Amino acid sequence: MTARVLICDDQELARAGLRMIVDSQDDLTVAGEAADGAAAVEQAVALRPDVVLMDVRMPVLDGVAATGKICARLSDTRVLIITTFDLDEYAYTGLRAGASGFVVKDAPADELLVAIRGVLRGDAMVAPSVTRRLLDRFLAGPPDTRPLDVLTTRERDVLALVGRGLTNGEIAAQLYIGETTIKTHVGSILRKLGLRDRVHAVVTAYETGLVRPGG
Repeated sequence: MTARVLICDDQELARAGLRMIVDSQDDLTVAGEAADGAAAVEQAVALRPDVVLMDVRMPVLDGVAATGKICARLSDTRVLIITTFDLDEYAYTGLRAGASGFVVKDAPADELLVAIRGVLRGDAMVAPSVTRRLLDRFLAGPPDTRPLDVLTTRERDVLALVGRGLTNGEIAAQLYIGETTIKTHVGSILRKLGLRDRVHAVVTAYETGLVRPGG
């Protein structure tokens, strides 16, 4: 099945480059393009693409705001933020707005394709170490523990380890339970907390104080 990609960037040359990369793949196709954030939201709602490649610095409506609107309206569409630096505040706010990952603008074509296919699979396309550095740098304010009230004690334990960047296998080994059980717990955590994917589980682990910045 061919996945449909919406390209959103205010630079025509950048869109052309992304279009060439996407259309060179048998399993991907460009569904449409947008040159500003407002048009990105309109195109996403009209076309319902599988993945949106979203530049953060765009006119009319910035990419972070556009990401929030798209993620709120299209639960099955994944957004991949395109940013200049991996520790850019836009990358952090993009994740909080609902993006499933980000890539830097000068990343090689093969890295972009890995990221696109990763979010299509439901993976979080941000290295745990980068996610933690982002959160350490930009997270502010006291933790809000209220969302955790719906979780069991075991689910809280699993979420804390997800927040530290551990894989399902590593969590299973640490808690001495099966990896299949961990997958069930992760799915339950995402469902109960209304999270889109593992990246947002990491963000939630920080925001609720299960994982501390710098820790």
